[in-house]
Amino acid sequence: MAKDNYISVGKKVNGFSFANLGMFSGFADGIYNAVYSLVLMDIFMNSAVVGIYVAIYAGFCLLVALFANEVFRRFSKVRVFHIVLLMLAVCYAMMSFSILPRTFIILDYTSGIATTFVGILIPLFMADFSRNVGMARLNARYHLWVNIGALFAPMVAVAIAGFFGTNRSAFFASAMIYLAGWAMFNSFAISAEDKKIKPANPRKTFKALWKNMIAFFKTPGMARAYAVNFGYYSLRAMRVLYVPIVVIENGFSKDTLGWVLTLGIIPYLLLSEVMGRLAKKYGNKLWLMLGFLSFAGLSAMATVATGYPLLMIFIAWQVSGALMESVHDLLFFDTASKAQQTKYYGVFRTSANLPNVLVPIVGAGVITWFGGTNAVWGLTAVIGVLATIVLLAEKR
Repeated sequence: MAKDNYISVGKKVNGFSFANLGMFSGFADGIYNAVYSLVLMDIFMNSAVVGIYVAIYAGFCLLVALFANEVFRRFSKVRVFHIVLLMLAVCYAMMSFSILPRTFIILDYTSGIATTFVGILIPLFMADFSRNVGMARLNARYHLWVNIGALFAPMVAVAIAGFFGTNRSAFFASAMIYLAGWAMFNSFAISAEDKKIKPANPRKTFKALWKNMIAFFKTPGMARAYAVNFGYYSLRAMRVLYVPIVVIENGFSKDTLGWVLTLGIIPYLLLSEVMGRLAKKYGNKLWLMLGFLSFAGLSAMATVATGYPLLMIFIAWQVSGALMESVHDLLFFDTASKAQQTKYYGVFRTSANLPNVLVPIVGAGVITWFGGTNAVWGLTAVIGVLATIVLLAEKR
C-alpha cells in the first residue's frame, strides 16, 4: 500500500497534536453514549432488542473497518479524516431532532461509518507523527484528553435531555463538538499527496481484504493482541450499553445516572498519564492482568448487588478499566512495524467492533434466560477471566 506523502505540516504539529483531539472525541462520544441506549429503549421498548440492534450495528461497523485498508490505498488519510469529522457533525445534528425511527437508524448507520474511521485514523496519525516519543506516551495523553472531555459529558447530556424533554436532543451537542474538532484539525495545515485512484474490481477488492486479514493473523503476536483487545472492548461494550439501563431499572433518576457516569471518569483522569509511565517501566501485561481480574471480581458481585452498593460497583470497576485503557492496544503497536501498522490496523480495529456484535447478542440471551438485565454482569466476569488466560498464554 502506498504510504501517505505529507506535502505540508504545521510547524508545531506532532503526535501530541493528534492525541489532543481526544478531548473532542471524548466529550462528544461521552454525551452520545450517555443517552444512546436510552434513545434505543424509547424506540424498541425492550433491553434485549436493544442489544440485538447494537450487535447488528456493530457488525456493520466491523465491515467498515475491514475496508479501511482499501480506502487508504485510494485516498490520503488527511482527506478521509476531514470528510468523516464533517459526517459526524451533520449526522448527529440531524439525529437530535424528533425524526422517524427509520430515519434515525439510517443516520445512526451513516455516523457509524464516520465513527469507525475516526477511531482508526487518530492512532494512525499519532503513529505517523510519534517520532521518538513512542506510542505509550501518546496513548496516555490521548486517553487523558478523552477522559477530560468525557468527565462532564454525562451531566451535560442529562441536563440537555431534561431541558428539552427528549434524550436525543443531547446529540446536537455532540455534533457541535465534532465540528470544533474538525476546525482544530484544519488548523494543523496538513496536506497530503493525492493517490492515483484506479477503477476498483469488486472481486479483487474482496480478495485483497481476505488476504490482508489472513496475513494479519499469521503474523506472530497479532492473534494474541487481537484477543486481548477484544476482551477489553467486550467489557467496555457491556458497561456502556447496560449500565444506564440497569441504573434506571433499579429505580434511580437520570440525574443519578449522570453522577454515576461522571464519577466513573475520575479514575481514568487520575491514572491516564500515570499508566503511560508505569507501562513503559514495568510493561503492559501486569496492568492488563490486574484490570481484567479486578473487573471480573466486581462483575461477580454486581450480579447480586442492588441499590447503592450496585452503584458503588459501577464506579469502582472504572479503576479496572483505567488500568487497561492506556495499554490495551500496545501489544499491536509493539509488534507491528510502521509499514504493518497502516496495513493491518483496520483488521486489528475490528477487535473493537466485533465485541459489539457478539457480546450484546449473548447478553440478550442471558437476559432472556435469567429474566433480568443484572444477569449480564455474570457474562463480564467470564470475559475478564478468559482474557486473563489469553494474556498469560505463550505469545504466538
